[in-house]
Amino acid sequence: MKALEISLVIPCHNEQENLPPLLSAIHATLDPLGLDFEVVITDDCSTDNSWSVLRQLAASDPRLRIQRFKFNCGESAASWAGMQVARGRYIATLDADLQNDPKDLPAMIEGLAHADCVCGTRVQTRRRGDNWIRIASSRIANSVRNKLSGETISDAGCTYRAFRRECIAKVKFFNGAHRFLPTLIKLEGFRVIEVPVSTNPRLSGSSHYGVWNRLFKSFRDLLAIRWMKSRALRYEIAESVNCL
Repeated sequence: MKALEISLVIPCHNEQENLPPLLSAIHATLDPLGLDFEVVITDDCSTDNSWSVLRQLAASDPRLRIQRFKFNCGESAASWAGMQVARGRYIATLDADLQNDPKDLPAMIEGLAHADCVCGTRVQTRRRGDNWIRIASSRIANSVRNKLSGETISDAGCTYRAFRRECIAKVKFFNGAHRFLPTLIKLEGFRVIEVPVSTNPRLSGSSHYGVWNRLFKSFRDLLAIRWMKSRALRYEIAESVNCL
C-alpha cells in the first residue's frame, strides 16, 4: 500500500461537540492543498457521546479512521496508539478541543523542509485563547521543565507537532511522554524546530489540565527525561568495512 503524505493523529476524551467542527476545519485547510492525508482519532473511552459522533463522521468520511480504548488510558496512550496505526510519511499530532487550529498545519508542514520535527509554540498567542491561570501555570511549567531537562523549547506543553515518521521509530514511549516528545526525538539524533501557532478559546467541553497536570504530576517524568539525557549513548564511527 502506498504511504499517505501525512497522518493527523488526535487523542480524544469527551469532545463530542468539538469533533464535527474539527473535521470540517481540517478538510477546509488540507483539501485545497491536494495532500493525500488521513485523520486518526483514538477515543480514550469517553463517557459522553464522542464515540457515537465519531462513528457517524467515519461513515461518511473515508479519510477518518477511528479506534476506541476499552478503558481510559490517558493522552500519552491515545497519542501513541494513533501513531502506531498512522500510515503517513509524516505525522501531525493535535488536540481534539479545537484550541489547536488546523489552519496552522500548512506552516508546520512547510517547516518539515528544514527540520525533522516541527513543534508549535503558543507563546505569542496564548493571551487570546487562554485564561490567566492557564497562561501562568504553563509559563511556570515550561520554565521548570527547561531548567531541569536542559531544553530550550519555549512551549513544551504544546502537543501540536509535525514530524517524519522515522522520528518515533525507536522512541520509548511511556505515560506522560507526550509532554516530552521533542526531547525524545532529539535524543534519537533528529533536528527539532519551533513555529508559532495560534491558540483558540475552548468553546465546548472542559479542560483536562491545570497546574497539577502541567507541573507537579509530570515532575517524576521530568526526572526520568533528565536521567535519559545524561545517560544517552554518544559515538561516531571513524571507519568501517562491510557494515553498510
